[in-house]
Amino acid sequence: MAWLRATRGRRLSFASLGGKLLLILASVGLIGSIALTVLLALVITPSFNALERQAMDGHVQRTRAALTDFASKVESSVRDYGDWNSSYDYIVKPTRAFEQESFSPLAMANLDVDAMAYLRPDRSLVIARWIDPRTGRENDALRDAMVAAIRRAPLDGAMKGSNSGHFYIRLGKIVAAIGVAKVRKSDGTGVPRGYVVMARRITSEQLAKLLQVPARLDLDGAGGDLVTTSSTTMQIAVPVTGAEGRPVAVASFVVPRDVSQLGRHMLWLAVLGSTILLALVLAVLSRMFSLLVLKPLGLVEGHMQRVRNSGSLTLLPEDVGRRDEIASLGRSFNAMLVQLKELREQVEAQGFELGRSESAVAVMHNVRNALNPVSTILSTGIGQGAPVDRALIERGLAELAAADVAPERREKLVSFIAAALDAEDRQREDRSRQLEIGRDAMRQVLEIIGAQQRLAHERPPLEECDATQIIAQNATIARHSGKGASIAFNFPAKKYPVMANRVLLSQVVGNLFSNAAEAISAAGGSGSINVTIAETNDGRVEIAIHDTGEGFDPGGTPQLFQRGFSTRQHKSGGFGLHWCANSVAAMEGSLSLESDGVGRGATARLVLRAPVGKATKTDLAA
Repeated sequence: MAWLRATRGRRLSFASLGGKLLLILASVGLIGSIALTVLLALVITPSFNALERQAMDGHVQRTRAALTDFASKVESSVRDYGDWNSSYDYIVKPTRAFEQESFSPLAMANLDVDAMAYLRPDRSLVIARWIDPRTGRENDALRDAMVAAIRRAPLDGAMKGSNSGHFYIRLGKIVAAIGVAKVRKSDGTGVPRGYVVMARRITSEQLAKLLQVPARLDLDGAGGDLVTTSSTTMQIAVPVTGAEGRPVAVASFVVPRDVSQLGRHMLWLAVLGSTILLALVLAVLSRMFSLLVLKPLGLVEGHMQRVRNSGSLTLLPEDVGRRDEIASLGRSFNAMLVQLKELREQVEAQGFELGRSESAVAVMHNVRNALNPVSTILSTGIGQGAPVDRALIERGLAELAAADVAPERREKLVSFIAAALDAEDRQREDRSRQLEIGRDAMRQVLEIIGAQQRLAHERPPLEECDATQIIAQNATIARHSGKGASIAFNFPAKKYPVMANRVLLSQVVGNLFSNAAEAISAAGGSGSINVTIAETNDGRVEIAIHDTGEGFDPGGTPQLFQRGFSTRQHKSGGFGLHWCANSVAAMEGSLSLESDGVGRGATARLVLRAPVGKATKTDLAA
């Protein structure tokens, strides 16, 4: 797993962050799968059950329609015989000619019926015949059974107030559709003289052909519609009703539960697909958590162990593309390391003593340069008033507390007070940032005071320092030292190691930046300071600080390093460059100034020793 690789070398337990993540993701996956299964079951199963019920109702309706259509065809045939003058005359005066013509086997075959009969109004029989369609012979037993059943049947009720009707009867093991009509004249007039009846046998084969499914007639079944289901099929039984509305047989057939099976398949497919998707999402989340959280935390922990083992307060490499809490943690850790390094330097700086007047004056000069941003920040803070009048806020709050304030007015008051509080928060945050810069400047003042040499001729201890880090730290302070000047800084982004005393080098760079900022302010209030670092031919490191300030006369270059000299008339001192040159010389380096003339800027070149065995790099960063 991803978190196992992130925590390699340590035992994974549920008390660790990776173990807790494993437990949480497993729990979420299990609960999510169960919830998803239940949800899909609640959505899919009822829908497909409803579709299955609709299909079942459709089968029942189609069965009823098929039975009705089968009997209606018999009724249609018997209606033609009922409204016929020949039938009207025959039932009163039976003739052999009519029987041979209309009751012949050929006529019954053309009508597609198995039996025919004429009955008088008192149900007395005029004629009846049942012919077996397979053999062409008369079946007296079925004929007599049919006549007996017809005499018992409520024919008028079966016709339901009409002149014809249909129903089913059961004759032993035979079920037949009966069509009955009143005998009238061809024009439908005249008093009915009796009934004409036709019968057509229905078999399981005929029923299956009508329904297009394997069906059969169950003579033992009774009752209403009955549906019996199993896991894969459902058996449907539809009653075949007689003249009195009671079932005489049951049409039953079996159909597969395709809809229900489809629903189950869809449910399992949906559950399986959703579970796989959920597993993939959880795997991606665990991987992202490992990359974005566990791995960076492992890097921070590893760096902390290296710092603890080596004692070197090197900064943690920052990921400039990140703006999240992990990046904030890295910045806070680096800030802590910087503070620890500064505290260590302050302890080291206690060895420097301010014994001579030149050192004391130089210290005051450097302190003045470091205090410039503090003065600027304090001046800005004193002149900055409250963003919103306090009286207006209090009056708004008082009006808001009143009970009779209109809703529209209350909304405006709430918006005003929220905007006022937000403005005060922004002003407080800006003041906090300014105070942090002032705190850094004050910290450098403390470094300057504690970093003086014990004796003027004593050489400070040299160590390997990162020139880029020192330049970046002093550039932040110098931006607020120009007394309103807008200064753009360009300096290398990579590390450049040099052999120097870090505290003294920071004071020298800060002093040079302060002089450059004052020169830019004197030249018009805006400009830039460009810093380049290069390796000289003799293996030393040259730091060039070029500003676009007022510059100076090239002929007066030697005077710049004299004690008390200054190119600006309002200056009362001038020991900064003199002290910087002596400090650089004590660090086995050199400091020089160049300018192409007044108004054309100036360049300070600081040459220091390179660490033994390490090559320097040239990187001009814009």
